[in-house]
Amino acid sequence: MIIILRTVAVALVLSFVLGLLLGLFKKIFAVKVDPKVEAIQAELSGGNCGGCGYAGCAAFAQAVVNGEAPANGCVAGGASVAKKIAELMGVEVSAVKKAAILTCQGTKDCALSRGTYNGVQTCAAAVQAVNGTKLCAFGCAGLGDCVAVCTFGALRMGENGIPVIDYDKCVGCGKCARTCPKKLFTIVDTSIKGSVALCANRSDNKPPIKKNCSKGCIKCGICEKKCPEQCIKVTNGIPVVDYTKCTSCGECIKACPDKVLALIQDVVHA
Repeated sequence: MIIILRTVAVALVLSFVLGLLLGLFKKIFAVKVDPKVEAIQAELSGGNCGGCGYAGCAAFAQAVVNGEAPANGCVAGGASVAKKIAELMGVEVSAVKKAAILTCQGTKDCALSRGTYNGVQTCAAAVQAVNGTKLCAFGCAGLGDCVAVCTFGALRMGENGIPVIDYDKCVGCGKCARTCPKKLFTIVDTSIKGSVALCANRSDNKPPIKKNCSKGCIKCGICEKKCPEQCIKVTNGIPVVDYTKCTSCGECIKACPDKVLALIQDVVHA
C-alpha cells in the first residue's frame, strides 16, 4: 500500500513539474501575433478557399498586414469584408466581385459519349484513364469533381450532365478552376462586359468537332469578320476577346453558327 501511495505522490509531483515546464516553454517560445492580423482574420469567413491566392485565411491576413496582399483580396467576403479590412488598414479600396464561367456546353444531348465508364467515379480518374467520358477530348467529364470542392455550395451537377453554377452563391474563389482536369472554368471580374466563348475545344481537326459535339466551335472565324470593333480573334482554336475594345454589341453572338459565344453579363447574372 505504501508503494502505491509513493508512486501516486511521485506521479503527481512529476505532473505538476511538467505542467510548470510546459507553461514556461509556452511563454518562452510563444509567437507574437500582430493584433491587426487577428482583427483581419476575425472578419474573414474562415472558409480557406484559396481565392485570395494564399493557403488560407490566416496567411491572407498576415499578407495584408505585411503589405503583400490587397485589402480587397478576399473574394469570398465581397464588398462588406473589403470595406472592414480597408478600415482596419486605413486604406481605401473597391470590392472586386468575381465569378466562375464554365467554358463547355457539352451536355448529354449534344456531346457524344465514349461509352460506359466503369472506373473510379471522378473526373480526374476518368481523364487519366481514358481522357474523359466524351469523344470531345476537351469536354466536361461530368463526374462532379468541381461540385465536391466548392466551399460555398455554388455548384451542382445538372440533369444534362454538366455543372450548373448558382451565381447567387459563387464568389469566384477558383477552386473549381484549379480542380477541373480539363481546365474548363474561367474566373472573371463580373464588372467586365463583353462576349466569351463557351467552348474549350482547341483542336485544329475541324471535321470531328461538329460530329462529336453539336455546340463545339468549328473555328470558322465568322465572329472575327463580323466584329465591328475588331476585338475578337480566334487564338489556339478559341475566340479570344479584347475587353478594352468590346462594346457588347452582340454581333459576334448573332453571327456564330454554333452559338458558342455569349455575353459575360448575361451568363453571370442569369
